[in-house]
Amino acid sequence: MIILVVNTGSSSLKYQLIDMKDESVLAKGLCERIGIDGHMNYKTDEGMVFDKDIALPDHGVAMQLVIDALTDKEHGVISDMDEIGAVGHRIVQGGYLFDKSEIITDEVEAGIEELCTLGPLHNPPALVGIRACKKVLPNTPGAVVFDTTFHRTMPDECKYYAIPWEYAEKYHVQRYGAHGTSHRYVAQRCAELMGKNPEDLNIITCHLGNGSSITAVKGGKCYDTSMGLTPLEGLVMGTRCGSIDPTVVSFIYEQTGMPVKEITDMMTKKSGLLAVSEISADCRDICDAADKGNRKAQIAREMLLRSVKRFIGAYAAELGHVDAMVFTAGIGENDIDLREKVCDYLGFMGVTIDKEKNDCRGQEVDITGEGSKVRVFIIPTNEELMIAKDTQALVESM
Repeated sequence: MIILVVNTGSSSLKYQLIDMKDESVLAKGLCERIGIDGHMNYKTDEGMVFDKDIALPDHGVAMQLVIDALTDKEHGVISDMDEIGAVGHRIVQGGYLFDKSEIITDEVEAGIEELCTLGPLHNPPALVGIRACKKVLPNTPGAVVFDTTFHRTMPDECKYYAIPWEYAEKYHVQRYGAHGTSHRYVAQRCAELMGKNPEDLNIITCHLGNGSSITAVKGGKCYDTSMGLTPLEGLVMGTRCGSIDPTVVSFIYEQTGMPVKEITDMMTKKSGLLAVSEISADCRDICDAADKGNRKAQIAREMLLRSVKRFIGAYAAELGHVDAMVFTAGIGENDIDLREKVCDYLGFMGVTIDKEKNDCRGQEVDITGEGSKVRVFIIPTNEELMIAKDTQALVESM
């Protein structure tokens, strides 16, 4: 089965076409600046075919251009749309309604729309992507894979906040987490690399990027995770503040009169590494500035390191023992210095790494040092493959 995987943002549409016979990526690319002006790239296994500005007034047009590229007589990788067996969509927020991946139906679409209150930045564009695909591929089954479903196994003491039960019961205020598709993939892959069953392992997975989260995986299931009701809680991130005293919101409101929504937007889009460094949300820019003596960049860097160490330490205590740790996503896969400093700090847990093996970027590597009590891996995440696998299983069971 050939599966088209779609990951829709508010002004973007990432895609991969995967042949599930051998899990090979036939083509992939990105449509961005949708509704602004438009830019699209398209790459096959032979390399980049094009990377150009192109009018993208809406997601429907973008989806049609993706299909046109995939079926192009000169550069296409399939002869026609009928070769696409299914479409798999990534949905960030499955909330209290979905505890597994689902075939798309009117009821499922309505549920995703209902959850827009919990995922206002992510669920609305995902719906746009679903509807654009249905328009272009009306006879092709679609499935949705939720980032939150992996975290539904959290025990109640990890899932709920210590606030009156009425808010959890009436308004579904609880911790949902995020990046679950990534955490699930790297935890499973880690077990494969160790030659063990996931059920026999305690793994801490560190998805570190512009948005970051850390998850304690116990026996193949999520036990605890750093993100909460929304992706704002947890680590210091590129533009997100992470966990803070909640009264900061009311205090800023009292001092400035800024509406709560604007304060939330500030904490989501204008805080984190960007706010502290006053330079950039990108770790590479911050590291360069810190190395040149910029004090604010140095503080931002240390805040990030502290938050990563703090959550790993907390989850090690919760799990009781740790068999392995995984670094993944943009920062996790590429920031050599961060991995080394975090692991050096974790020496009290018996963690050591091979610094020569750690000197790499974007590769799948076991960087465990001699005598380490905890295995340490770099595993590039592959959310698209997980989405494709779930989609295939659902469609074949229809």
